[in-house]
Amino acid sequence: MSNIVKFENVENRVLEIRGHKVILDSDLAELYGVETKRINEAVKNNPERFPDNYVKELTLNEKKQLVENFDRFNRLKHSTALPKAFTEKGFYMLATTCPVKCAAPRRGFHRGPEKPTGCTDHHCHH
Repeated sequence: MSNIVKFENVENRVLEIRGHKVILDSDLAELYGVETKRINEAVKNNPERFPDNYVKELTLNEKKQLVENFDRFNRLKHSTALPKAFTEKGFYMLATTCPVKCAAPRRGFHRGPEKPTGCTDHHCHH
């Protein structure tokens, strides 16, 4: 897994929500090759690093609008969780809170309790 996320891959996922340019937790997870829950765990485990102007939880109506207007969000249609939207500051904070090397690797549908090797970041909870 590469630690580099190309700008082009980020740029086409940026949305404008509530007057802010944001990227959703599920898109960040896909970019970094981790599960969305890993992104949200980093936020939950470090609330002091993610104030409201860094991460915003979408409303049910906002989620519905995304599903209706963007094919890539069809997977959210039946999810009970509300997506989180990261501002640019939130995006950078996420990168410093739990680096990609600490994120659990994707292993298809057969995910086990395997701990990634080489995790030395004390903010990472693996």
